[in-house]
Amino acid sequence: MAVIMDGIALRNRILNELKIRVDKISQKPKLVAVLVGNDPASQIYVRNKEKFAEIAGIETDVIRMPETSSTNDVISIIEKLNDDKSVNAILVQLPLPKHIDTKTVLNTVSETKDVDGFTDTNICKMFGSGNNYIIPCTPRGILEILDEYKIDVAGKNAVIIGRSDIVGKPTAMMLLQRNATVTICHSKTQNLSEYTRNADIIVAATGKIKITGDIIKPGCVLLDVGMQRDENGKLHGDCDFESCEKIAGYITPTPGGIGPMTIAGLMENVIDITEKNM
Repeated sequence: MAVIMDGIALRNRILNELKIRVDKISQKPKLVAVLVGNDPASQIYVRNKEKFAEIAGIETDVIRMPETSSTNDVISIIEKLNDDKSVNAILVQLPLPKHIDTKTVLNTVSETKDVDGFTDTNICKMFGSGNNYIIPCTPRGILEILDEYKIDVAGKNAVIIGRSDIVGKPTAMMLLQRNATVTICHSKTQNLSEYTRNADIIVAATGKIKITGDIIKPGCVLLDVGMQRDENGKLHGDCDFESCEKIAGYITPTPGGIGPMTIAGLMENVIDITEKNM
């Protein structure tokens, strides 16, 4: 049976450690989230971020904008936040309504306040040779839970299932920088099981492809980023936990695995940005 990687316990410890760092900062860090529309999941995510920011000692504010807001409306708000010296970090809650140009909005966020690491400038830095960039929150959480369980990725075969700019691509780059041999698979990949059966580490992050125990390597590390609800409203990830737990060496549950670590990564980014720009 696999070791279940506890993201909740690690998140809580990180938040307590962040509180100690915050106490040493002269000005309390401030995170502002921009929430456009009434998407129920986004509403929950933002409330959770407010809740855990308070634990870490981070001040939060949420700017709620109507569904009918235009791209220019959102840009105008972000530009004001960029100029507001009391604001240390800016978060644009995704997804935005379909009529809004998401890429343009994200690139309006100041590089120095880009808490999610989604601006083109930050992404380019990530794929460069330096280390002066903000790691997106979920990839940061993935790295930290690997470190917590002392899993060395150097020389290992890592398969990333999903090619999003938010999770798949940056996670692949982070693992590559740690000397893993990385393969990116996705919804168009043929014979996916040929890759997963040879993978020492699997990051499942599509929300569509289901990973089962019969297509993974015994003893592998399985990091489940997916999050969706079934017809009964039960939350689950991209992996069939019951079958995969019997085969994997380590596995993250859903809920309780990568989700809490994404929150931890966000709060760490807020403090990092604040300290850097003091």
